[in-house]
Amino acid sequence: MRRTLLLFIVFLVMIPAGAHPWKPRHYVIIDSDGGIDDLKAICMLMSSPDVRILAITASDGFFEAPVAYRKIRDLADGMWHEGLPVSEKERAVNLIEDILVSETTPVTFIAMGTLKTAAEAMERSDLFTKKVTRILWSNSGLPGREGFNFRSDPDAAASVLAGSLPVVVTGSGGEGFYDDQLLREIDSIRTPGAERVEALIRSMPSHEFVYTAFDEMLALLLHYPELFSQTAAEGKAIYRAPADISALRRAAVAILRGETVARMQVVKTMPSDTAFYMSDLQPFVEEIRNSYGEDEWTSGVIANELHRHLGVFAIIGVKMGIRAREYFCTGVDEMSVTTHTGSIPPLSCMNDGIQVSTGATPGHGLLTVSQEKPFIAAADFTHKNRTIRISLNKELADRISSELKEINFIYGLDSDIYWELVRQNTIKYWQQFNRHEIFNIEIIK
Repeated sequence: MRRTLLLFIVFLVMIPAGAHPWKPRHYVIIDSDGGIDDLKAICMLMSSPDVRILAITASDGFFEAPVAYRKIRDLADGMWHEGLPVSEKERAVNLIEDILVSETTPVTFIAMGTLKTAAEAMERSDLFTKKVTRILWSNSGLPGREGFNFRSDPDAAASVLAGSLPVVVTGSGGEGFYDDQLLREIDSIRTPGAERVEALIRSMPSHEFVYTAFDEMLALLLHYPELFSQTAAEGKAIYRAPADISALRRAAVAILRGETVARMQVVKTMPSDTAFYMSDLQPFVEEIRNSYGEDEWTSGVIANELHRHLGVFAIIGVKMGIRAREYFCTGVDEMSVTTHTGSIPPLSCMNDGIQVSTGATPGHGLLTVSQEKPFIAAADFTHKNRTIRISLNKELADRISSELKEINFIYGLDSDIYWELVRQNTIKYWQQFNRHEIFNIEIIK
């Protein structure tokens, strides 16, 4: 009896760990002064599926806040995260409160510049001290009176360090963190975050600081605290120094590859060997993966296996779902979706692609198929009380529908030729359609 009870308790403990395998461990709000190390660190955090960035606030520091805001907003938009909340200094605390009021997950506040925003939020908002569990801060030591971020606003730093929230401080990873080998590895990664980090470094190749990891250490500490050693403590604040630079370089690559969580649930990874795929698809595998990323490729494979044939609208649904996740800078299972495709093929085949790429499945109660006419190649995506409508460009939607009708008229649905031609068109459009060019996005609320 006691053994049975023990097993039951173990089972209950294991349920939360397996209930949401894609739920990130880290929900963060970032405050940044827009420095180049900040931007590289933000790219790393955006690349990790184990992190959910709730908002970014701009503050004075290396750049004045208006310049920092523009740099951060441009970075987010350039990585297709137009829906990620970014605020200027004047609205920083208000945005933080707006985010925290509906957030049920413990939040980490990451300060990449001064602690001014954190100090103001602690003073003005009860929600900040209730829902933020810790502050990560980049500075050269603790208490850090010689550090640039301390000197930029010592009063704010003193206030936060004396406050009720734990503060974990880390600093430089040493000159030459981005050595030739690391730069070659980053160059080989086909993700927006890695490409942007490389571009930032290449933008000022003669400046030594660009090769030094400073604020990037915050992203690395968040993911791999075991690679840091504790060297100082003062009250509730501790300083964690980078301890294994070689391991931290490997960790940076893992983050930029998005390898911070297991993406698959049954197989470890989608095979990279093109021989694994059907012969007609083999010539396009590498191009599609490199052009549109691993998420789109994996979702496309799974959606078409679910769909039981290669379908154009299924692939468009995949691309639409990935685009929605990019817009909100969010992961799977974190949006509710209402599609406007109806339930009649071929247009309704989009539903299969959308549910695979977003995790918004009927089983999760996150997918609704509207039966209101007219049926169109569009869907509404809702994330944290914000809704956008993404629709396929009408000219493309009409072209695809006309092609399918013509093939059906000539050969009929029962013909093998019909399905072969549909397959050829699907591969063609999977390769040619860039999800950043084929959709229109409308803000609903």
